[in-house]
Amino acid sequence: MILGLSLIFLLLLLLFFFSTAETSLTVVSRPLMHQMEIEGDRRAALVNRLHDRKERLLGSILLGNTLAQILASALATSVAIALYGDAGVAYGTGIMTVVVLVFCEILPKTVAIHHANKLALFLARPMRLVVWLLGPPIHAVQALVNGLLRLFGVPLTTEADLEATLAELRGAIDIHAAEEEVKHERKMLRSILDLADVEVGEIMTHRKGLVMIDADQPAAALVDQITASPYTRLPLWRGEPDNIVGVLHSKALLRALRSHQDEAAEIDVVGLATPPWFIPESTSLLDQLQAFRKRREHFALVVDEYGSLLGVVTLEDILEEIVGEISDEHDVLVSGVRPQQDGSFLVNGDVTIRDLNREYDWRLPDEDAATIAGLLLHESRMIPEVAQVFLFYGFRFEVLRRVRNQITLIRLTPPREGGGEEGA
Repeated sequence: MILGLSLIFLLLLLLFFFSTAETSLTVVSRPLMHQMEIEGDRRAALVNRLHDRKERLLGSILLGNTLAQILASALATSVAIALYGDAGVAYGTGIMTVVVLVFCEILPKTVAIHHANKLALFLARPMRLVVWLLGPPIHAVQALVNGLLRLFGVPLTTEADLEATLAELRGAIDIHAAEEEVKHERKMLRSILDLADVEVGEIMTHRKGLVMIDADQPAAALVDQITASPYTRLPLWRGEPDNIVGVLHSKALLRALRSHQDEAAEIDVVGLATPPWFIPESTSLLDQLQAFRKRREHFALVVDEYGSLLGVVTLEDILEEIVGEISDEHDVLVSGVRPQQDGSFLVNGDVTIRDLNREYDWRLPDEDAATIAGLLLHESRMIPEVAQVFLFYGFRFEVLRRVRNQITLIRLTPPREGGGEEGA
């Protein structure tokens, strides 16, 4: 009886071990193990190797767990029958059910969930030995299972789904939404994942806000305008603004002024300019970022399908989509958003929806419109009058100012915490 009880105790320890290993090695953070392996941690490398052969790992755990549980139950029943006769079957079954459930399932798995990374590193080596010992029978069982799956037409392999992977990454980022200390990093990661879905037309500087120089002016007037501008690169046009003949870098002008001993009239400003680079408005930010790197340029002119100039996009614009606003001593800091004491926001019509969503963690749609005024026009299907109020996506839109047909100022009231109206 003592021998039987000792064997039961050892088998319960094995069940505890297998339950802990199963949960910890399944829940362990793969990114953390990958980074630790790169840093030279051999135990993390072993965890990753076990994950690479996940079917054999789980099969070994299930086989070991099943054998230990059946053997422990049989021994417990035998001991109980020896003590209590036929009634010992019921006693043994009841006691083993409680012991296995509490001490060999719930307890170890609860501990493993809360300390998965540490336990996975600790259990990696013994689990490698278990997988090696139980490998041959598991291989045979797996072959039988695969044959049955093929018989019923169940596919055994799946192709990697990029969209599912990106959705998983976005979900992992949103899980930490309540952690204020990583708020900025979370915004950056979201923006990086969205680069392939955002077009340059959504972030470009519109032609209404461009500083462009008429190349037919006298050289002295050109120099005065260029040196007075806060921008480093300026488009030059001739005849009409859509006819861009070059892009002038202010450093090239300064070098020319120095070589001509400050005689501006002798400088060929157009000759100093580089050829313009035109791109379609539908180019994604990811493609444009790669194009900037490949061409080693920072400035591109955006045109529509008819070749008309829409605006410009720079490398800084794309970087700002990732890291947020980058301001220097020459930037004109106009955010376009002014929070009010009543919880509403006074928003300029040309403020982009992406900037609002990123700054305030809103979920306004930006598929059909790039700016907040564009969203109001798209949803209302009209050009609103001043003082008109609309409700879209739980937000209250009140038109405060309109210049001709352009909405220039909106009072935007977000939904209150705990709920809001959908649609309008």
